[in-house]
Amino acid sequence: MMSLNAQELSKQDLPYYQIPEAPNSFTAGTVAARTIDALGFRYYWATEGLQPKDLEYKPNKEGRSTGETVDHIYGLSKMILKTTSLKIDEDKNQKLTFKEKRKKTLENFKKASDILKNATDLKEHELVFNEEFKLPFWNAINGPIADAIWHSGQIVVMRRSSGNPMPKGVNVLMGTKK
Repeated sequence: MMSLNAQELSKQDLPYYQIPEAPNSFTAGTVAARTIDALGFRYYWATEGLQPKDLEYKPNKEGRSTGETVDHIYGLSKMILKTTSLKIDEDKNQKLTFKEKRKKTLENFKKASDILKNATDLKEHELVFNEEFKLPFWNAINGPIADAIWHSGQIVVMRRSSGNPMPKGVNVLMGTKK
């Protein structure tokens, strides 16, 4: 009973236990939002139940550890959110736990998706590095969005290698967990 209550609480606290219901119409904004929802779902389950030994796992001395990959995806989530809202909550000097980073990453994906669902013109959503260096939303797709999907898959492989495979019953096609 307690495990079921903890699972229900987890579902409520964090987005992407399941992919949200699909929008009724196909627009540039809803398709971009759905891509981020798919990323959020994959990241949720790639990181669900990671233990300290999993976060420390590193495939070789040149590669990133799982924990460093989580950090990288967190940075990408901030970049994605910045493309949609043009602002992010700065936490440069703040030391976050894995659980806090995971929560903020998922929340960033959800905020970005919600903004994009209502977007009428993706030209408004530039990838802004500074006043002199801005790129169109196309670069957000092939840059931080695709990169975060790529790295979520790496986490799945690394956690399998560290002896903690992804939970059974995750269906990425349907966006559900049995």
